[in-house]
Amino acid sequence: MDTTIILGIESSCDDTSVAVLSGNKILSNVVSSQLIHAKYGGVVPEIASRKHQEYIWSTVQEALISARVKLNQIDGIAVTKGPGLLGSLMVGVSFAKGLSLATSKPLLGVHHMKAHILAHFIKDANKTFPSFPFLCLTVSGGHTQVVLVKNPLEMKVIGKSIDDAAGEAFDKAAKMLGLPYPGGPLIDKLAKFGDAQKFVFSKPKIPELDYSFSGLKTSILYQLSKWSKENPNFIEENLNDLCASIQRTIVTILMEKCILAVKSTGINQFALAGGVSANSELRKTFIELMHKLGVSTYVPKFEYCTDNGAMIAMAGKFLFDAEIFENQQMSAQARLNF
Repeated sequence: MDTTIILGIESSCDDTSVAVLSGNKILSNVVSSQLIHAKYGGVVPEIASRKHQEYIWSTVQEALISARVKLNQIDGIAVTKGPGLLGSLMVGVSFAKGLSLATSKPLLGVHHMKAHILAHFIKDANKTFPSFPFLCLTVSGGHTQVVLVKNPLEMKVIGKSIDDAAGEAFDKAAKMLGLPYPGGPLIDKLAKFGDAQKFVFSKPKIPELDYSFSGLKTSILYQLSKWSKENPNFIEENLNDLCASIQRTIVTILMEKCILAVKSTGINQFALAGGVSANSELRKTFIELMHKLGVSTYVPKFEYCTDNGAMIAMAGKFLFDAEIFENQQMSAQARLNF
């Protein structure tokens, strides 16, 4: 039985999260959220980094206490080194480097998006684990990618957004509808009461497996402006239907490329990952469409979809097993290639 214990630290955006992993079982997964950003309509990088400084040590302590693990029992320290907000990443990386130096424990630098994918291997993330190779749709506020996962340490992006990510499309559409930040989850909530067929928005025609959401954003802006001129109360009177129609359009765009990825690769296992994978319509449609194609699907628990220390610890465990360690020269990187 594998009892290697990894401490995972995540600070790529506005959530400070720390988890303790033993083998592939999560002993604790603590998230300290920065609720202050809602009043600014989005994450303010400088405020986010300062809040990480304020929260990180207490979050580590809480995770250790909850896991009933002492610091000297940790075998490795995993931390998000990128991509993300540079100031936020620097807090986590600097803290992890200091902790590694003080405890003489190996330092493990984790790629944030790869961690989202590797969260599927946490013991209670799914009923079963995907086997290699498999495909994964990673959808978050900053990234939309179709990834070919050959093994835990070898992944290839075979499709990506050439402009906005799906999460940005949700949040920007929500802002146009007058919904508070973060708007994506609110669109999902209101869409349950709306007619997804009522309004039509233009979908991009991008070749192969790449995505584009900027055109959709423009289409929504243009249509809302036109309809609101005709009826100043249009958005308020049709809010649920607008949310349902926008959500259906985004999900349809995402699924069209997933179907193409299956047909072009012949791989019959597909996973879903990233913060936007918490969207109920995306989860439902993804499972339905993939099953029609005879493809096995893997959708993690909600707690492992949004940014969390558990996924960093799991990704760190794979690095630990392969003895891929970092030194004190490791730096945070806002942009980090796969």
